[in-house]
Amino acid sequence: MRSARDWLGISSVVGMLPPTPATGLPGDAGLFGPQSAAWLVFRERVNLTGGPTALLLQLAHPLVCAGVAEHSGFEEDPLRRLQATLDATLTVIFGDHDQAQMAVDAVARRHRSVRGRLRLGTGSFAAGTPYRADDPELAMWVFATLTWTAMKATCSFLGPVAPADRDAYYADMRQFGLLFGATPTMPPDYSALDAYVHQMTRDVLVVSSVTHRLARQVLMPEPPLLPPPLRALSTLLAAGLLPASVRDAYALPWRRRDRILFAALRTATRSTVPALPASVRFWPHYRIAQQRLRS
Repeated sequence: MRSARDWLGISSVVGMLPPTPATGLPGDAGLFGPQSAAWLVFRERVNLTGGPTALLLQLAHPLVCAGVAEHSGFEEDPLRRLQATLDATLTVIFGDHDQAQMAVDAVARRHRSVRGRLRLGTGSFAAGTPYRADDPELAMWVFATLTWTAMKATCSFLGPVAPADRDAYYADMRQFGLLFGATPTMPPDYSALDAYVHQMTRDVLVVSSVTHRLARQVLMPEPPLLPPPLRALSTLLAAGLLPASVRDAYALPWRRRDRILFAALRTATRSTVPALPASVRFWPHYRIAQQRLRS
């Protein structure tokens, strides 16, 4: 007989979250520090709502899709990529200098063996086009999806962010992107990043049959991550956060009732999250980093 914890999906959700980190070196503020915009944005657990959106944007790039499909166990454990990305992101932002460097090195090691050639022509990429996970342009796209969706989730579920604060956040994240091999010629400010994301949606992204297959495992994973009443939640969140053209390419529903549900969720989250205790609202990585600085 299933326990209430299993029925509610708590065990599955907890299982996909990154592990609680070690404290690290006392007094070491890491790469960004407590006054940084990166800390203020990524301390919020609510940004996890953007995770499926970031994955769908990444998979819509034909070369990223090929690398994921052919060099990972994504279809057997689709949320492992989200967990690994989240773990690396939180460690680099909130860890001490050594922890951050170890996370960067671990990602680099995983990426070295991910290379190949596109089997079928897709979009603007001909069959036989080479790809590699450590390509600076592909690293730039993955970085952009993480940075853009985190801000999109923040604005949707916590409230608007002023342009100057978006730029401060993006300035921090540019340093993050360089650590993971993104091209140095990245957009200069957040507005330019937003333009880059939308330009990619028009000119590069393609939702192929392979992309659709992988996307089903993101939105409706097997075994299910959430209990029956909540299994459509990932699809609703992705539909509400994705650029319209990408949402349409994935054929995600966005009817009037979907728009009403998304708006209600946004309103409810904006009103309740600020009242939550820190132990619920913020990632433990942030709270542990604060403790480390007080040591």
